[in-house]
Amino acid sequence: MYGFTTTLTGLSFDEALAKTTAALKTEGFGILSDIDVQRAMKEKLGSDMPPYRILGACNPPLAHRALQAEPDIGLLLPCNVIVREEAPGRIVVGFLDPQTMVSLVGKPGVKAVADEAESRLRRACQALGGSSAAPA
Repeated sequence: MYGFTTTLTGLSFDEALAKTTAALKTEGFGILSDIDVQRAMKEKLGSDMPPYRILGACNPPLAHRALQAEPDIGLLLPCNVIVREEAPGRIVVGFLDPQTMVSLVGKPGVKAVADEAESRLRRACQALGGSSAAPA
């Protein structure tokens, strides 16, 4: 179990991406990176695939606290969020569960940060209003 997802229907990929970004912003996350996997696979391999983006979401106060607790935590930052088209009009949005960091690092200071990050990301996920799936 390393993440949680929601599935959005009746939206275009771009609408779902914008909605996801807005939900993250409401919870204090900015987007540090935006990897267009679909474009990369086309350019590097000539392979076609449905739209797929990896968003590197960061809440600066939480990241700062995590770095204070464990300087090497940067290896696990930022919080990755995926937005991928499963079928036309059916978009899956997945969030990395910050508790994954706790299991890897095992430091008490990281646990408190992961708890808050998880709460914020779960609220962002719920705000999207899709149907939830079993944890990834």
